[in-house]
Amino acid sequence: MIESLAHITDKISLSHLNILLLLGLALFGGTVGGRVFQRLRIPQVVGYIIIGLAIGEAGFKIVGDSTVEALRPLNYFALGLIGFMVGGELRRDVFARYGKHFIYILLWEGIMPFAMVSLFIGFVGTLLFGNANFIWPLALLLGAIASATDPATTTAVLREYRTRGPLTTTIVGIVALDDGLALTLFALSSSVANILIGNGGSNILKTIGHPFYEIGGAVVIGALSGIVLSKLIRKYVERDRMLAFAIGMVLLVSGLSLALGVSMLLAAMTLGIIVVNFTPHKSKEVFEVVEGFTPPIYVLFFVLVGAKLKFSHMTMPIIILVVIYIIFGLSGKMLGAHIGARVSKAPRVVLKYLPFSLFSQAGVAIGLSILAAQYFPGDVGNYLLIIITATTFATQILGPPFTKLAVSKAGEIDLNITEEDIINKSRVEEIMDKNPPVINENMQLKEILTIFSENDNLYYPVVNKNKELTGIITIDGIKQTVLETDIGGLILAHDVMQPVIASIDTSAPAQKVHELLDRYNIDYLPVVSNDNRLQGFIEKKVFNKLISTKVIELQKRVEDDSI
Repeated sequence: MIESLAHITDKISLSHLNILLLLGLALFGGTVGGRVFQRLRIPQVVGYIIIGLAIGEAGFKIVGDSTVEALRPLNYFALGLIGFMVGGELRRDVFARYGKHFIYILLWEGIMPFAMVSLFIGFVGTLLFGNANFIWPLALLLGAIASATDPATTTAVLREYRTRGPLTTTIVGIVALDDGLALTLFALSSSVANILIGNGGSNILKTIGHPFYEIGGAVVIGALSGIVLSKLIRKYVERDRMLAFAIGMVLLVSGLSLALGVSMLLAAMTLGIIVVNFTPHKSKEVFEVVEGFTPPIYVLFFVLVGAKLKFSHMTMPIIILVVIYIIFGLSGKMLGAHIGARVSKAPRVVLKYLPFSLFSQAGVAIGLSILAAQYFPGDVGNYLLIIITATTFATQILGPPFTKLAVSKAGEIDLNITEEDIINKSRVEEIMDKNPPVINENMQLKEILTIFSENDNLYYPVVNKNKELTGIITIDGIKQTVLETDIGGLILAHDVMQPVIASIDTSAPAQKVHELLDRYNIDYLPVVSNDNRLQGFIEKKVFNKLISTKVIELQKRVEDDSI
């Protein structure tokens, strides 16, 4: 009995060890792989997928199907976070400015690959397989799936390279919306495919209705949850509490969507859209804390995407269909995006580079292929699963570098920076006042008041005859002195100055300024040399204004470039 219990305990521990081993291997290996590819100027997401491919069934088989399947909830969670963050980019002002572009581009970039893939797969498939009754149903379903773009991979590239501008905005808008178009096309294609195959009317109704149920149900769940989350985050200022509410709601929306059989990605996107538009100011902080939480989840997600890919049963006819799907799917995306951008009179950078930004396919494409395999058992479902698996791998490898190329040529890399980014990249000598008003330690009160009247500063460094820093005089300190004494003519700067609490060197990073101001709870910081000679001066209010101005100037430059 005791031996049996010990054996069971060992098996349970080993099972847990395998999951933990996979998580550690995926996270560590994926991060290293991503870094290696980044050094090769290839987006990190490609490295994550390659590492997953290496440890999965298509590689060294370190990770089996059962282990990957056990971690499926993690994939759902990652997709929910991705959907939430993408939805957070679709603000009301973005729709007001780019709404017309979005609609035209969305229709063209979705319908064009649908038409081209359907026609060429149908004709070539007929030549390869004869008049088999599964060819045209397969072609229509593949065409519908070809219209989808993977938001996870695409936005991961934009996030890695900190892009900002009209092209970035259009890419985010399109990848957020075209999954809905793909589901609609899939519903229509499924109904026609059912008729071509000769299935009964009840199946047709079920096949047509289910994708529309997925879309409508997802929007309702996301909208209601977004309203609830918006009300909650209005009441709290603690970042950890806002993070808990946001993550909890993403999990709730994801789980509810799975339970009800609706599109989880669309539900999470709707959640993000509602939050960013109902609480525009407070939501900025919410999305910031969630973004800080997501990197390890994203790494695990893409590693697991690679680990799930298989290439078994790849016969020559299927390889030919895969090549046709890739060629005409991608060319259809490019042609459709170009036509849509031209028709809608989109900004020049969108017209020129958007066609190279929409290649990646993954979550929705794989999900629809699994759904099709359930609706159409037999040749249609089997061929479709194999083709989508292979093409997903190809587009996931091709997509990120082309997206990076597009935003690089558009000049939008490293434009999505915050005040914190500017501070981290700056040094003290770049932000200090190099010629601050200075008070000599032997200066009388009358002369000090004259300097005060000629400047707007609140704090003034005091130096001796050797220009060495000896103290600080503040406006409040002088006011108190004048109120308390009537012998102003006898008071010197040396008598009213305060000791220097902290100082900084010109070569120090600007981030050090923030640290010292917060640590000592002061609003000024003298800049001195090694021998304590005054080199410059920093006031907190001027420092903050300077950084904010740099951010505004950068944003203005982005806006001007988009015209």
